[in-house]
Amino acid sequence: MSTSFAPALHAAREAAAAQNYPQGTLYVVATPIGNLADISLRALHVLQLVDAVACEDTRHTQGMLRSYGLERPGSQLLAVHQHNEAEAAAGVIARLQQGQRIAYVSDAGTPGVSDPGARLCAAVQAAGLRCMPLPGASSITSAISVAGCVPPGQTDGGFVFAGFLPTKNAERQTAVQRLSAEPRCTVLLEAPHRIHELAKALAVLGERPVTLAREITKQFEQISTHAAQDLPAWLNGDATRAKGEFVVVLHPVAVHQDDGDAERVLRLLLAELPTKTAVKLAADITGGNRNQLYDLALQLKRADQDGDEAA
Repeated sequence: MSTSFAPALHAAREAAAAQNYPQGTLYVVATPIGNLADISLRALHVLQLVDAVACEDTRHTQGMLRSYGLERPGSQLLAVHQHNEAEAAAGVIARLQQGQRIAYVSDAGTPGVSDPGARLCAAVQAAGLRCMPLPGASSITSAISVAGCVPPGQTDGGFVFAGFLPTKNAERQTAVQRLSAEPRCTVLLEAPHRIHELAKALAVLGERPVTLAREITKQFEQISTHAAQDLPAWLNGDATRAKGEFVVVLHPVAVHQDDGDAERVLRLLLAELPTKTAVKLAADITGGNRNQLYDLALQLKRADQDGDEAA
């Protein structure tokens, strides 16, 4: 064991051992995405405590556990990945029903978020058993936190997670066209051997800022923001820029403000209909953005309530 993690294991026991860890529970454990030091104290404690570890790749997980001094016999590592997730869930459920504690980890990051684990959790919960999340590293939130995405003219715009786009060129182009109509921050994932193709597809977004974050938390981490139309040239400028796993963040764009027709129609509909119905019809009638119209509807309702109270 690397001596650097011995104090961490001691700290994990001191910080987390007194907490409640019910039997018959699936512990969904986030693991580092590149830097082993990003493991949480509670994750270290649970990985020591559980009866078995379900994982995407048993060899990879054994190596990770060994790095922390938590090596387990092969019989305690259960392969649960995208190709056997549904079938393997039955074995995990049987163990949980016997009162065992099982941890689930993907190869890196938070399970169930563009990684296997969602079907396993769905099956466990359908069986009336508990899933307990242990939060931690995520490339998605890590990239967003430093991309500096500020919605133009807004205070809060949220974000959309789109994951991996289709690999076929025509389907990818169609997907990008759909994304071009989405004004909110949008997060994509891409592999190094397809990043050039994705950059070419995104170039049609013109001046829209795009942040490329690669190798997050690793030695050669690089986070850089460019206009979408400049991405292909930037990637071609240095071969190392295309290496590693990518998180691609499309920055939010200013929503086109019409001449007030959308708001006028929305006001008329809100006077007669429930909010969601009014918003849907206003969007269909005017072509306005449904999310923006919904936010506007809430503002109008709050303004009406404030006016009533003041009166």
